[in-house]
Amino acid sequence: MFKALLLNQQDKKTTASVEMLQPEQLPEGDVRIQVTYSSLNYKDGLAITGTGKIIRQFPMVPGIDLVGSVIESADARYQVGDKVVLTGWGVGENHWGGMSQQAQVKGDWLVKLPQGMDEKQTMAIGTAGLTAMLCVMALQDGGITPDMGPILVTGASGGVGSVSVALLSKLGYKVAAVTGRPENGPLLEELGASEVVSRDTLLEPARPLDKQLWAGAIDTAGDQILAKLLTQINYGGTVAACGLAGGFGLPTTVMPFILRNVRLQGVDSVYCPKDRREAAWKQLTELLPESFYQQACEEISLEQAIEFADKIVKGQVTGRVVVNPNL
Repeated sequence: MFKALLLNQQDKKTTASVEMLQPEQLPEGDVRIQVTYSSLNYKDGLAITGTGKIIRQFPMVPGIDLVGSVIESADARYQVGDKVVLTGWGVGENHWGGMSQQAQVKGDWLVKLPQGMDEKQTMAIGTAGLTAMLCVMALQDGGITPDMGPILVTGASGGVGSVSVALLSKLGYKVAAVTGRPENGPLLEELGASEVVSRDTLLEPARPLDKQLWAGAIDTAGDQILAKLLTQINYGGTVAACGLAGGFGLPTTVMPFILRNVRLQGVDSVYCPKDRREAAWKQLTELLPESFYQQACEEISLEQAIEFADKIVKGQVTGRVVVNPNL
């Protein structure tokens, strides 16, 4: 038997409890994994609390990330004892996920544990960190270099934002970190932000074009905040958009795109091709300083994940939360 966080639905409300399960209850998959760590992402928070329509089939084990060791494999690429990482692919949404002591998944969804990184570090990065790296790569693909000006990062106190700040700083970019929690300013500066910007300044109504302030941006919010920052991007700048914590609307005009040659690049980590995924993990291994894991990470149990899910949805979690199913 093994322990897992199990979600059910009763009277159209999501319930969450830690249960003991049998291996035969696991969904179909060609690789079975002894899970060492998972992590708590915003999407997991929505799933566990039932706030968002993330899960449509119950029961479900949440956790869009996991790392662990192979204990059974019908996939020739993975042998018993191999350490593997999974992020995305609908795991924790429509296929049982990582908040469990065991998981059974498709081999196509896995990558080998990045060389030079331990299991806890990979989950301190997780989907949020992988998304952050893909956003940085999108800025680089757009030709944005450190000498072109500062990069704005919205939602900087969260998982994607905090990793983005650390990565950009390490690469030599000047970073302006947007947060609605001024008490996190010192942490953001420790991660590498050269300026902390109040979220309120981006909630003001957007004009078609505003003063040019940023060479590029990484946006986790969407809606009004994305619309506002687009009007402030320098000529030829790039915005990597990866989230919609503030909403899925975009109340803007085409003027930033046409008159300032601004590029808006969507970033998806769920179905990201394996070669780009592996390239991103390699860069994460090389770029994230050891201090990041000490400054912006917290470890919790499966039982605590229920409480922390509510906190992350309410914007009360700073940095990354690693879930240890074996606590």
